[in-house]
Amino acid sequence: MLLNKNINGLKLLSYMYRHIAETWKSMLKTRSQYLKDKAYLWRREPTIHRIDTPSRLDRARALGYKAKQGIIVVRIRVGRGGMRKQRPISGRRPKHLGVVHIKQGISMKLVAQRRVGEKFLNLKVLGSYFLYKDGQYSWFEVILIDPNHPVIIKDKEIRSKLNFN
Repeated sequence: MLLNKNINGLKLLSYMYRHIAETWKSMLKTRSQYLKDKAYLWRREPTIHRIDTPSRLDRARALGYKAKQGIIVVRIRVGRGGMRKQRPISGRRPKHLGVVHIKQGISMKLVAQRRVGEKFLNLKVLGSYFLYKDGQYSWFEVILIDPNHPVIIKDKEIRSKLNFN
């Protein structure tokens, strides 16, 4: 009887996370007003902003987030657009100026993870996920873990994700 209740509880959780994921997917696809209002507020926050709970619980849990001490979530804003290069001073054909069509070698998500890792030196990046983008910015949430926190040291599952004994 107890086993049956646990199985039903797990099914209920999987339905809940699936529903959250589908809701976010539909909001991103339809460019919902709710997300536009949230982006309006996020623009006025600092570039790297620590938050209490993740916005997308399904993605955070899939990456290993748990609501416990030693795990924090950070929202980061990354500027969009192509890379800029200064125009050369000496003369040459416009075709060979090499100013436009310069692409970035790494994704915006990895840029966000690197910037957060540089800001929080004592924490390790567990993962990140996309939140929203508009014409000027992309927002990501990055999950960080304090490897020296006693709660994290005792948790075998999280230790295995961080690859230390």
